[in-house]
Amino acid sequence: MANKYTMRISRLTVDKLGVKLYDRVSAVIAELISNAYDADATAVVVCAPMGQFLATRAGGSVSDKGFEIRVIDNGSGMTPGQAGGMQQFFLVVGAERRNDQRRGAVSPRYQRKVMGRKGVGKLAPFGICKVIEVISSGGERIEREESGKINKGFLTSHVIMNYDDIIAEENDENEDYKPEVGEFDDTIRGNAGTEIIMRKFNFRRVPGIDGLSRQIAQRFGIESENWKIILQDNEKTSSDEGYSRTVGTFGVETMPNTRIGFRYDGGTDEVVGPDGNVISDLKSGFEYNGYFYPINGWVAYAKHPYKDDLMAGIRIYCRGKIAAQTSVFGKRAGFTGEHNVRSYLVGELHVDWLDEDDDLIQTDRRDILWSDELGTAFQEWGRRVVQKIGTLSRDPMRKAALEMFFETGQVKERVRDAYPSTNEEPIRKQAVEVAKTFGRTVSRSNAEDREMVKDIVDLSITLAPHVTLDGMMRKAAEQTETPLAALSAILRTARIAELSSFGRIAQDRLKVIDRLETLKDHTETKEDSLQNLIEDAPWLINPEWAPVVKNQALGTLRREFEKYYSKQTGETIALSDFEDPNRRPDFVLSSQEGIVQVIEIKKPGHRLKNEEMDRIVSYHDNVRSFLREEGNQEISKFYKDFHITLVCDEIALTGSQQAAYEGYLASGKLTHLNWRSFLARTQVVHQDFLAEARRQKTLASSRGDR
Repeated sequence: MANKYTMRISRLTVDKLGVKLYDRVSAVIAELISNAYDADATAVVVCAPMGQFLATRAGGSVSDKGFEIRVIDNGSGMTPGQAGGMQQFFLVVGAERRNDQRRGAVSPRYQRKVMGRKGVGKLAPFGICKVIEVISSGGERIEREESGKINKGFLTSHVIMNYDDIIAEENDENEDYKPEVGEFDDTIRGNAGTEIIMRKFNFRRVPGIDGLSRQIAQRFGIESENWKIILQDNEKTSSDEGYSRTVGTFGVETMPNTRIGFRYDGGTDEVVGPDGNVISDLKSGFEYNGYFYPINGWVAYAKHPYKDDLMAGIRIYCRGKIAAQTSVFGKRAGFTGEHNVRSYLVGELHVDWLDEDDDLIQTDRRDILWSDELGTAFQEWGRRVVQKIGTLSRDPMRKAALEMFFETGQVKERVRDAYPSTNEEPIRKQAVEVAKTFGRTVSRSNAEDREMVKDIVDLSITLAPHVTLDGMMRKAAEQTETPLAALSAILRTARIAELSSFGRIAQDRLKVIDRLETLKDHTETKEDSLQNLIEDAPWLINPEWAPVVKNQALGTLRREFEKYYSKQTGETIALSDFEDPNRRPDFVLSSQEGIVQVIEIKKPGHRLKNEEMDRIVSYHDNVRSFLREEGNQEISKFYKDFHITLVCDEIALTGSQQAAYEGYLASGKLTHLNWRSFLARTQVVHQDFLAEARRQKTLASSRGDR
């Protein structure tokens, strides 16, 4: 068949406007869908291998897997003739349709404002594939004899374009490209419409059918009874689950009482706030150079933080197709409600003038040319909207965050479980109020953090008896004569407050014990991790020890002893007390009733060797000398003696080091714990403590603490 079709285009244009701009499958499909819309199609079907990679890649080589993607519409189509045909309307790249008197800026059948303008979207498939086949039927319905029978339908054009042939170096830059003519060219097909088939793919992946549906929905802001997009997985059959999906509108669940609506119909300019009242200091558009540029749509806060980029910010549509997406219109940091705006602001604005006189839309439709004077005026309008919604939605956001806090933390249920008896109703009410106080300070995103919320609710439950007791005591103090029943209630509440505190301490300690057990059993655990943990919680060594966070005397002892040790031995050491938890210590210092507790920690499974025992002997001798030295009387007032605790699984000593070790044990100067017995003892002590606290609280509640 003679080749009657010609595409005149430079190799550079194909590369820049196809491969470079459209490198995602969803973006390519969206371009072809918009062409179908402009052709007055009522339905477009996308058949693709959903969720599949279209090619394989190994060692820098890409191998096609034989897939096809088909985009089929029932629009007006293109004939093989010159008037209204393939040659004029498809194979001329860069022709602006809206300036073409034969087609115009509005579709003939449904009077749609056409989306296409630049005439380069037809090159989009080359961003993902090498071969594009176009089969299109259009014009007037005709009858024609073919192969001895009368066929009725529409004349069909059929071309096949190959990327490698177009950009081949042997082709002259100004030479016309002649696509291959397909077998259906100049035949009659029963229905009008266009089918575009893509083959020989680059290494790209088609999103899953649900993901692709959402991406396509986000790109088009069209609501019409005579328009639908259908996705089909061509690797499945019609009876398979997930075979087909009709693309709906892009839905974002918004937070109640945060929506601002904009409506301009040529005569009415109305901006409605979250409360339903008109906002007088905003307009549905703006004035620029004596002309009003209308904007329709809405902005609001999402019910949940952004889960992906598709819902992040305000979607700006031009003629039903996305032109840009922005969260703050370039507004600088530091404005009221900034965190909420950047995490929750959503919206849909329709701005059909964006590409009319001056085209402000970037070719890849990823942003707007804000630097243009008209773009800057639009940006300023958007910034005022952002500022307004940040102010108007402050209270709804706080209310929503508090509701989410209560939902995440199951506050009322947990308070009821903690204080179930009738006598504890005042404490229940107080616990909920304390939780509300904390919840009002929590951000929306933190209100969904289960661990953080659980800790806050735990604290609220612990504090509630104390706050209730304080109120009862104040009330009793104001009365001239306190009834016996009131005194009984005060005593009962005091007992519950005491037991709640014990329970809270025990629970916190059990968390530390769990952390210790994890570190103990992990083969990669380093000694300094264990040292830091015990430094923060010395009661792990001895349940009676408590951290002395601001013990100035201990801090002085540490600093002075480091100097003394260096002077005596010539070695530098690093000791740590609770003032400096980030230092990696050779030993950890603690105190208990005037005794300096020197704690040496070895990782689980470690065997103590002679040279390590030498260091312990050196510490023993120098601490004893330091405490006895003349001039250290002030320190000696606080610390009269010392004790060494060694946490180590095995002892592998010989000779004098073994003798020193045994001597320290016999004199009571050294306590040796292995990790197994150390952890078991600590767990038992604190589990019993927690169980007893719970038991006493239950008894107090059930008996009314009579």
